[in-house]
Amino acid sequence: MLALAETVKQPDVEWDFGSPVDPMGNPGRPPRPELVDASRVPRRRLGSEAGRAALVHAIAHIEFNAINLALDAAYRFRSMPPEFYRDWVSVAVDEANHFKLLEGRLRQLDSFYGAFPAHNGLWEMAEKTADSCLVRMALVPRVLEARGLDVTPGMIQRLAAMGDRETIDILEVILSEEVRHVAIGTRWYRYCCALDKRDPLATFLELLKQNYPGSLRGPFNLEARFAAGFTPEEMTALTADFTD
Repeated sequence: MLALAETVKQPDVEWDFGSPVDPMGNPGRPPRPELVDASRVPRRRLGSEAGRAALVHAIAHIEFNAINLALDAAYRFRSMPPEFYRDWVSVAVDEANHFKLLEGRLRQLDSFYGAFPAHNGLWEMAEKTADSCLVRMALVPRVLEARGLDVTPGMIQRLAAMGDRETIDILEVILSEEVRHVAIGTRWYRYCCALDKRDPLATFLELLKQNYPGSLRGPFNLEARFAAGFTPEEMTALTADFTD
């Protein structure tokens, strides 16, 4: 992964846009965790070590999928500026580091990645958005990853009540770096909108209504979302249209 990141940084790197793009398939993954419907993923109280392990496992699974999502964006969407590929490879490097941190924390909690069932929602969204860079940028970094910006502070507060400083330290690293990832998604979403001569706000809201009708709920982490490139107009619209 690091070698790939160094390669794409080189000014004389050759970009191959002529080879065919393979149809979306399942990414490489270990035999476990078992993939189940989201409703069957266990939710446990954080007061026990097993409950904290289940939480850390769920986050590790998100980060594992995020590696593949970032690399797929760099592979799938051709003829973008070189910085697009550098951005998404750098995201993959960050996500791999996040996964390693969480995997180490699981071992400290006498667990491991694969110990709990998990769902495949992130990769299902990758499949759904395989044909459009604009839609991928809108719905993966600016919806799925942005939700992480919203919910992580609450997780940190709950873990603080349990005295779990080790997990908090990891989540604080992830939260800080995910702001940059969402900002990268925002940048390239707006680039794609400009190419297609589409209004970014209207297009984003329409995609949300098509894919998440009435299901996007606050509270929103406004500080993090603004740092990641969301505009006040977007957040006003989200608050009006997608909260009770």
